[in-house]
Amino acid sequence: MPKHDGTGKRSTRPEPALREVLRVPGGDRVDLTAYDPSAIPAGPADKAAGLAATAALAPRLADLQERLYASSTAGDRRRVLLVLQGMDTSGKGGTVKHVIGQLNPSGCRIHAFKKPTREERSHPFLWRIMKALPGPGEIGIFDRSHYEDVLIARVRELVPRAQLDRRYEQINRFEASLAEEGVTVVKVFLHLSYEEQRERLLERLDNPEKHWKFNPGDIEERALWPAYREAYETALERCNSDEAPWYRVPANRKWYRNWAISKLLLEHLQALDPRYPPGDYDVDACRRRLLAT
Repeated sequence: MPKHDGTGKRSTRPEPALREVLRVPGGDRVDLTAYDPSAIPAGPADKAAGLAATAALAPRLADLQERLYASSTAGDRRRVLLVLQGMDTSGKGGTVKHVIGQLNPSGCRIHAFKKPTREERSHPFLWRIMKALPGPGEIGIFDRSHYEDVLIARVRELVPRAQLDRRYEQINRFEASLAEEGVTVVKVFLHLSYEEQRERLLERLDNPEKHWKFNPGDIEERALWPAYREAYETALERCNSDEAPWYRVPANRKWYRNWAISKLLLEHLQALDPRYPPGDYDVDACRRRLLAT
């Protein structure tokens, strides 16, 4: 949509792609306090427009998802991996429900990473991640991910600092190898404010139907907010490559979060431009045979 250019006239310059607007700049120090979690950096200006815009994206997303899956039947090994990271209540589960819920579930592979099991702890930290990767033609969604091993592990000092430092490089090499194998990695940091998290936790306490979502430990974790913010800043700085860049999505407004992630997925799928494979048979001959039955 054209915008005013500051002179009172309507500008006809095309808006930049959302992935350019939301991408975390590479090479710079990341300071999350400099960004407003309630901001609307691009796109719909209010909730009503945002809901309508998100609904309008659904058919286009579904079409591209189907084409991606169809192309895999002809040997195309490309796939998409959406990584969702953020503080508790930032909307990882909500994104899966409202964004991924628009897609065909048979073409999605959703994995929510919890505390590692005893077996998982007996392997290198990327072992359980590799087992959950999407196959060719699929869209994979990680609710939390390998980044927990440089986030909570850093805040809670679960591993020595030297080992933690090595993990950033291991992650970079791992994500580079995914790109080489045809995986488009879309890493999203859901940027939530301290105040908004309090409101969302209070909503869970005030609604008996949401008590199952509340964990008393969440209150203790809030005391570690500055440490978690620093851990995220470090991860966004040290693991932000061209092959797997980070996108910072303001998450205080749920409707904006859903639109932004839908739009990011759409832009990446459009860039892949998957095509339906041609039939490896004589279409006309098969049609004549079918009509004769």
